[in-house]
Amino acid sequence: MSDLEGLTRRLLIQNKSEEEILKRLVQEYIDFKDISEELAYRFAEAILAECKESDISHVTEPFIRDLLGINKANVTVGKQGVGCRGVGDFFVHKLIANLSETKKQPFLSPTSLDDAGAVKLGDLERKDEIIIVSKMEGIHSRLSDFPFICGFHVTRACLRDLYVKGAEPFSIMVDVHLADDADVGKLFDFIAGVSTVAELSGVPITAGSTLRIGGDMVIGNRLVGGISAVGIARNQLLARRNIQVGDKILMTEGAGGGTITTTAIYSGNHNVVTETMNIKFLEACKTILNSNYINEIHAMCDVTNGGLRGDLYEINYEAKAGVTIYEKNVRNLVNPKVLELLEKQGVDYLGVSLDALLIYCPESVSEQIINDLTAQNISCSEIGYVDDSNQVNMVFEGEEKKLILPQFRESAYTRIKQEIGNGTPEMIQEMEMKIEKAASEALKKKERITEYIKNKSLKIE
Repeated sequence: MSDLEGLTRRLLIQNKSEEEILKRLVQEYIDFKDISEELAYRFAEAILAECKESDISHVTEPFIRDLLGINKANVTVGKQGVGCRGVGDFFVHKLIANLSETKKQPFLSPTSLDDAGAVKLGDLERKDEIIIVSKMEGIHSRLSDFPFICGFHVTRACLRDLYVKGAEPFSIMVDVHLADDADVGKLFDFIAGVSTVAELSGVPITAGSTLRIGGDMVIGNRLVGGISAVGIARNQLLARRNIQVGDKILMTEGAGGGTITTTAIYSGNHNVVTETMNIKFLEACKTILNSNYINEIHAMCDVTNGGLRGDLYEINYEAKAGVTIYEKNVRNLVNPKVLELLEKQGVDYLGVSLDALLIYCPESVSEQIINDLTAQNISCSEIGYVDDSNQVNMVFEGEEKKLILPQFRESAYTRIKQEIGNGTPEMIQEMEMKIEKAASEALKKKERITEYIKNKSLKIE
């Protein structure tokens, strides 16, 4: 995929001549499209003209410059590890959550860094309390060329995050964007993957949006987007903040989803992909939600991107507690073929998504949960307990406890990720200061624009 607009703006910043820019754009067009050089040149001229006309450095009106401008952090998302489910990503998402805060407070807000969000519905005619739970899940970017399984895994992951909060999903919505040269069949294959999970789970697809990435400014065949879903929980929410010291931590078997599929495909181990094709996680949640001990469970979470080491760190942060985990018990619950793949590729299995369910509950119901899931052909066992250490301690076989910390990025599960590495950048403190400043400026901008629109509305009235 080629972002022609981004490329042009970059070349303009580098003071390239118009001739050099047009030549480069023409080459991009010829590489991606079967068109004549003459037509490619006309397209290139149009793009260059639009980029120059839209340059806000020529805007003199302060409000317009403020509205259209960006308070840059001068730190790229790649450098910071945004989306890579490690410490760098957690840092940025805490700032995003703070920016999302408004005077109208939800029941479970983004600041909780939980799997999903929730609002309460007032209903005077019912004795039970209705909680609307919602989730938005982005697709795995490396699965763009494999749209069916891409659609399957993103939808399953989205429903997963509703179930772990104790909610029954009732609506799936699709947002998919394709670059200009993507085959229409790619769209259908993606939707078929989404629909497969909808069929198996009994949750209908109700709405959606299909757009091109960047309109005419992006060429190539990339597919991006996401799935959102809404569900209902009654009377209680299985949120991380409910976790108590002394809780047992149970985990179900894990064979992974989008991340494991990506690892398998891009390492040439395509046969492992089929291990991920199941809905055992959803079935496990349904069994628990329909049980007579559901009110005794304090929280449920999924082992997602960032892996167990990252999730436990985030969970502890919200629960204000610590955990002790037995590594052998965790390892025994990882699908053998998946574990073999990860070890073969040199991937730390504690740092990638396993599509496993974590259940925090009192000891009085832990054995019943394990038995009920086992009866459904879903392996489950106790992997540890909650303590007051505020740390993630892991007991390895034959060794004492070791403090486990999340890495700057999730485990490097593809060759390019391994080349980039997941070490913490040397300038991390300086980067964080710049990022915090940019977030602060964005908050001030929100307040300025909000006030402007309010005042404008008052004048109209």
